[in-house]
Formats: sequence, C-alpha cells, structure tokens
Amino acid sequence: MNVFVDLLNGFATVLSPANLFFAAVGVTLGTLVGVLPGIGPAVTIALLLPVTFNFEDPIGAFIMFAGIYYGAMYGGSTTSILLNTPGESASVATAIEGHEMAKRGRARSALATAAIGSFVAGTISTILLTFVAQPLGSLAVKFQATDYFALMILALVTVTALVGTSLTRGLLSLLFGVVIGLVGLDTLSGQARFTLDQPLLFDGINDVILIIGLFAIGETLHVLVKGRTRPGQVSPLEPPHGGFLWLNKEEWRRSWAPWLRGAGFGFPFGVLPSGGAELPTFLSYTYEKRRSRGRKEFGKGAIEGVAGPEAANNASFSGVLVPLLTLGLPTSATAAVLLAAFQIFNLQPGPQLFENSSDLVWALIASLYIGNLLLLVLNLPLIRLWVKVLEIPRPVLYSAILVFATLGVYSLSGNINDVLIAYVIGVIGFFMRQLDFPIAPAILGAILGPELEKQLRTALTISNGDPSVFVTRPLSAVILALAVAALLLPYLPRVIARLRGRPATTEKLAFADED
Repeated sequence: MNVFVDLLNGFATVLSPANLFFAAVGVTLGTLVGVLPGIGPAVTIALLLPVTFNFEDPIGAFIMFAGIYYGAMYGGSTTSILLNTPGESASVATAIEGHEMAKRGRARSALATAAIGSFVAGTISTILLTFVAQPLGSLAVKFQATDYFALMILALVTVTALVGTSLTRGLLSLLFGVVIGLVGLDTLSGQARFTLDQPLLFDGINDVILIIGLFAIGETLHVLVKGRTRPGQVSPLEPPHGGFLWLNKEEWRRSWAPWLRGAGFGFPFGVLPSGGAELPTFLSYTYEKRRSRGRKEFGKGAIEGVAGPEAANNASFSGVLVPLLTLGLPTSATAAVLLAAFQIFNLQPGPQLFENSSDLVWALIASLYIGNLLLLVLNLPLIRLWVKVLEIPRPVLYSAILVFATLGVYSLSGNINDVLIAYVIGVIGFFMRQLDFPIAPAILGAILGPELEKQLRTALTISNGDPSVFVTRPLSAVILALAVAALLLPYLPRVIARLRGRPATTEKLAFADED
C-alpha cells in the first residue's frame, strides 16, 4: 500500500500548475527535437542543464527532462514515417515500414499506430517501474563496493559492445571518456592527473561542458560538414479517413498485439545495460516480421512493423530509469545526461534516493503517466505543425544550436576558458563522428569513471589490497562474468558462421549511439 500512497503524493506534486506546465513544455519540446533529424533528447537536455541551475526545486526540472525524453521518442517516429530520416536512433526500425506506409497513402495510420502504441507501452512500462523500482532499491542497499564496481564494469562494457560498428572503436571511445572523467586533482593524494600542467583543469572538466561539447557542438559540425543542410522530401498527409483515431477495425486488430509484445521487449532491455532502445526496437521488428500474420506485407508497409518497434521504443525509457534511480547506473547516453543532472542538484541516484528524495522520485514517476497522456492528446491534433517543422532550414537550426551551446557553457561559470574547452571537446567529438567512433561510451566513461575508481579503491582498501576480492564474492564474480560475455557477444555470429561453414562477416549490427 505504501507504493500507492507514494504515487498519489507524486500525482499531487505533478498536478500543481507549475509542474503541469513543465510537463507540457517537456513533451512539446521533446517532440520538436525528436522530429528534427540530428537532434536528440541528450543534446536538448544538455543544452537546458545550465538553464535549470536557478531552479529552487529540482522536481520541475526533472519533470521537464522526462517529458523531453518521452517526447523525443515519439517525435522520432514522425520524421521516420514522413521523411524516412529518423530523428533519433531508436526510430530507425520504424522508418522501414512506416515510410512505405506513407508512400502508399497511409501516413495517418502509421502515425496513429505509433502514437497509440507509444501510449500503451509507455503506460505498461511505467506501471512496471512503479512496482519494481523501490524493491530493487531496497535490495541494492545490501550491495558492497565490489558489487558496484562489477555493475559499473558491466554497464560500461555492454553499452560499448552494443553500439557502433566496431568494438575496438567503442573501447577507445570508452577509454577517452574515462580519462576525461579523471582529469583534475586526485581526491586522495592531491596529485594532478591529465591536466597538462594547466591550472584551469585542476578542478576537472564539468560534465555539462563535456556533454554539450560532444553532443551539441560535435554533432552540429558533423552534420554541416556532411552537407545534410537541406530538408528532405516530406510525404504528404492524406485526407482523414474513417475509423477511431485514424485507425480502422482491421488496423486496430493488427496493432494491439504488437503494442503489447513491443512493451515486453522494451522494458527489460531498458533495465539491462544494453545501450538504450535500439536493440529492443530491432528485436521487435524482427519478431513481427517473422511471426506476424501480415508478414507478407513487410517491406511494403506492414503496420505491425511500426506498432511493435514504437512500443518497444517508449517502453525502454521507463526501463532505463530503473537502474538509473536504484543503482545510479545509466544504460544509455541520455540516461548519462540525466545522471549528470542529478549530480548538479547534489543528488546521487542509488539505493538511498527513495529515502532521501522520495518526493522527487515519485513526482518523476507520476509525471511519466501525465506526460504519456499529454503526448497522445497533443501530438495527433498537432501533426500538421510537426510537418511544418520539418521544413525549417538546417543552417538556421544548427546555427541556433551553436549559439545556445555557447551561451549555456558560458553561463556555468562566466569563464571564457570553459567555452574554449567545450569547443576543443566539440572538435574531438566531430572527428569521432567522422571516423565512426560512438559517442555514448565516452559520455558514460566520463560520468562513471570517477565513481568506478572510488568503488575500486574502497574494495581494495577493505580487502587490504587483495584483488581476488572481486572474484571470491559470488555476486561480483557473476556480474564480471556477464561483462566478459558481453565483450564476446559481438563475435558470436562470426563463430557460429564458421562452425556452420559459412563465410564469416566482419561487421556487426550497427546501432547509432545517441538516444
């Protein structure tokens, strides 16, 4: 019963006029950035972090951030369906069938099944989050330093192994992030590390500067150099046809099961450190393609190929919040940005969060229910507005991003050196994108690196310097074994192919790293 009481208190907080406003702003802004190709929730939240420094109460900020994340999940489906250009990486699977539906005059049906599926799966996964998060947090209180160290290794390794096209590039990106995270004075010895003898680096590199540099500045330079500055050809919206919420009886019949199955894929993969929503969306698409009664239509505009992946996409977000809130572990790039936001407000996600900041946690969970409903109510009627947004000239858009990024970094301390550091990191991020290095491992490495070092030192101190403590404790040993398995996973298809006598492929399935 305590869960219901806490959730009701959370709704009481969210339903205040100010917090409802933040929820509406979040989902609207999130949809906007989801619609615009090349801009994702991680970039948007990073740009808004400096703005929220003046918030007296962090609850409004996190309600807005959650709305941005949810809205971007939905908005990515709009550009995928109408433009065949996913606004964010988790919408790639949706584009395969969604754009085919649009070309055949069924754009409204594709948009409707994406919106309703997002609502259904989002609601289911939020209910699961409501009842799973607190018990898991209570269990996590019993974790020791070796367990936390092993969990962080698992999170870093699995995300690195499952994004990008090269495990080597992913590990190099992760190493770069860890080095950035360790820049500054060692908290124990006071020795300067990776500072290049520059006093301005003695305090380390602010996570917000790193995130804005890699995501906003680096991504903008990458897009401009690639020449992707002209809006694509948007598929026209056909006149409204009959049916409830733009879906006829046959489309409703073919959509409801993929919505439920998509939720089943999305939530558990969000909980696991699997790199975000890309993997469950592709798994959902593959399952629907092989098992659906309408599988003969796949490749020609099968509605199941839109319903399933979009449901998995939204369900994964609630799953991502489980390890973030209960263990302090981000399992995607956007979750890493949210972790940085918690730290800015002097909050540490983990087992104690439900006790020390229960009002914030339950307001955040309650806001997911509200935001999910707002998305359904707002986005179907505003679909023509989002179509107009797709026509914004890209030079204007990305110039504005650079301006906001510069102002945001400068507002952190009023120091021009921070702006220079952000642009140096942005140039590094640009070259990483040019050379196909994933960004997510770098962000996760920078944010988790200092905490990883802290848990390592704590464990070794308790064991009098004996490294075997990480394998003699059963839980830590199992988690580290899973991390090793995750490293080997990308090579498994090649091993199986060789055992079957087929030519071994040198590439693994590529998932984009910004979610």
